[in-house]
Amino acid sequence: MKKIFLFSIPAHGHTNPMLPVAAKLVDRGNKVYFFSFKEFEEKINNTGSEFIECDSFLPKLNENELAGLKSVSTTEMTIQDIRTTLNMDKFLEEKFKAIKPDVVYTDSVCFWGKLNALKHNIPMVVSTSTFAFNQMSSQYMKYSPKELADMIFGLPKISKELKKLRPYGYNVKNALSLVQSDNKTDSIVYTSRRFQPFAESYSDHYLFVGPSVFSDKTPDKEKERPLVYIALGTVINERPDFYKKCIDALKNEDVDVIISCGLTTDIKLLGELPAKIKVFPRVDQPDVLSKADVFITHCGMNSVSESLYMATPMLLYPQTSEQFAVARRAREIGAGIIMEDDSVEGIASSVKKILENDSYSKAAKACCDDFRACPGSEGAAEFIENAPHKSNGIDLIVEVNKKTGLFQIIFWAIIVSVMLIVGFSAGWIYIWMIGIPAGVLSYPIAKFAQKLIYNKIKTKYQKKY
Repeated sequence: MKKIFLFSIPAHGHTNPMLPVAAKLVDRGNKVYFFSFKEFEEKINNTGSEFIECDSFLPKLNENELAGLKSVSTTEMTIQDIRTTLNMDKFLEEKFKAIKPDVVYTDSVCFWGKLNALKHNIPMVVSTSTFAFNQMSSQYMKYSPKELADMIFGLPKISKELKKLRPYGYNVKNALSLVQSDNKTDSIVYTSRRFQPFAESYSDHYLFVGPSVFSDKTPDKEKERPLVYIALGTVINERPDFYKKCIDALKNEDVDVIISCGLTTDIKLLGELPAKIKVFPRVDQPDVLSKADVFITHCGMNSVSESLYMATPMLLYPQTSEQFAVARRAREIGAGIIMEDDSVEGIASSVKKILENDSYSKAAKACCDDFRACPGSEGAAEFIENAPHKSNGIDLIVEVNKKTGLFQIIFWAIIVSVMLIVGFSAGWIYIWMIGIPAGVLSYPIAKFAQKLIYNKIKTKYQKKY
């Protein structure tokens, strides 16, 4: 038996995947302590874990900070994570010393879990609720101008907050080092290697266990007419305008519709509903998806994973950069369409396209089979119990960075040489005609070279292994 500490942030999308793993760890005879928040207490108790409440350590938020969290501001979430870590320092110091855990299993953006595992020198396994993101797979992200501005202008604020951690024994280089995946940290990812972008760039420290789903349901699509399910997750789901457009788009179609609108949406705002359209604050999502033929989704990782686990193709409606990455991958494997037009006509046309073309359902079924062949929560529990792990493979990212760095040195050596030749022969004023275009083009050229280098090393890696 091992004593295992589990940590997550107060978010359903990050906590829910850990619950089946927690239950399996308990079933295997381990003592599990789950540090979490009151809204998850019942679910955690149902896994057999010991729930440890952490609500009192969450910082008090002013209106601007609360608005930032509701809009999924990276800056605001990072700052609040840092402040929560500081608030929990003494409490966790006592818990680590009193209980002496053997392993820490922590969500990837739960700073207090990760930093305390490092501070107390306890083997750590990271729970990755989205894709694993490194410098290659992060190219799948699509940042809006608002998100980019938030990250750029938020850096000074984050740096200021990070400095407050150091006197408490938390040695942090930067915020990116706290959240980005690296090839030296044991990590569990709730997807398959096939679905993970650039999967070959991740070392043996990663276990791709497939979706973490509390359901024994299997796909059952036999019914009188198609079912369309609509849900926008648990964070940005107060969208009566969007739900009304979906209702208008589908009310005259020969389909049944179920909408999960969240706890804060006033269902009365949606008006009088046809009998075939049903709206609920919350549903058993895996159960509904097992019967659904199309899922209109915000593209949270859990929702997309559950949809593919139940062989349901999707109309993809991403709202954040991470969701765009998940949507892009779902589209790449042929299991969905990204919604380019969210008008009533656009929604109706896209749903009809998915229903009338069985290639989407076939692609979803292929991914379903792939997901169900993964190690699952049993494999995750065994991986956690046996941490830390060793990696026997090469680190593709290290190899790519070496060769990309060499390419950039050669590139600039050539540019400087040409500038010197032009300067000596034609006059120094002309060197700007070379230097400025080279500076502008250096980034896209470097990214193109990185991709070529990566593909070459990947081919070599695949032949070797």
